Amino acid sequence: MVKKNIFSILVALVIMYLSLTGSETFEKVSFNDIPFIDKVAHFGMYFLLMSVIVFENRKTLKSYAHLYLIALIPLFYGILMELLQSILTVSRSGSFFDIVFNSAGILVSLLIWLWIKPLTITK
Repeated sequence: MVKKNIFSILVALVIMYLSLTGSETFEKVSFNDIPFIDKVAHFGMYFLLMSVIVFENRKTLKSYAHLYLIALIPLFYGILMELLQSILTVSRSGSFFDIVFNSAGILVSLLIWLWIKPLTITK
């Protein structure tokens, strides 16, 4: 299972690093002055995570319920990262709006997947 989902795991590890790294690391980045860039980043990270998870598991998806259950993985992961930011970091804090943008990225990825490749459900 790990080998089959290696890219999902790598994306999740990058998200973990970015979520738990001190804020001083990002102060040096020039595009940090763009309004709401952090929300765009949250949307993009979780859009990518959901997209990679679906892509790596596309051959085993048999029902919409299975697809929706898979979407819970990045959703709960995002919530966990926000909680860990509040607990483990000094210069960062968890945010409800970050969770909202994480969820939006997951939802848009899910909708695009269903638009590009609708599931064929056989009874």
